[in-house]
Amino acid sequence: MKRFALIILSAVALGVPTAAFADSSTPPTPSNLAVQACKGLQVSLGATFATTYGTNKSHSNAFGQCVAKGTPTAQNELNSAAATCKAEQALSDAAFGAAPTHNGKTFNQFYGSNTQAKGKGAAADAYGRCVSQHAKQSSQSHSNAITSAAKQCKASLKADPKGFALTYGSKPNAFGKCVSKLTKS
Repeated sequence: MKRFALIILSAVALGVPTAAFADSSTPPTPSNLAVQACKGLQVSLGATFATTYGTNKSHSNAFGQCVAKGTPTAQNELNSAAATCKAEQALSDAAFGAAPTHNGKTFNQFYGSNTQAKGKGAAADAYGRCVSQHAKQSSQSHSNAITSAAKQCKASLKADPKGFALTYGSKPNAFGKCVSKLTKS
């Protein structure tokens, strides 16, 4: 069960659709990030979503489980994105405004949309966009990994139901265990 919970936490945080926060100058909240991630996974996994995340017999609680278990991981992902952006901003400042990773632009020019703003307004706009962009990127790559793992588990279950049950069990969380194991490897 711990593995299942861990994969759900990881999957939710990293499954945000790319358009979810594309133009936001403020970072998303962990719950918003988790909801968007679950919506993206629900679309990409289709009917497999309920089997992957549902924990009751009918798998009718899949979306709620996805969001509830994904919110703490979303918080970790946002913290990681914030740390990355602070480091990028410090590098940009240390290089007198033009970090090599920003194609010769300052941090504010590279991430900010409000290039007319000066001072704290421009920095806040750029910082928020940076965090949103990094959170979205890591979320999308992990979402792709979850989708791939779910497809492999579905094929494995279809090809050898008895072998699948021996490996992952026959409880409602068996499919989630499979996805968790494949995502970790």
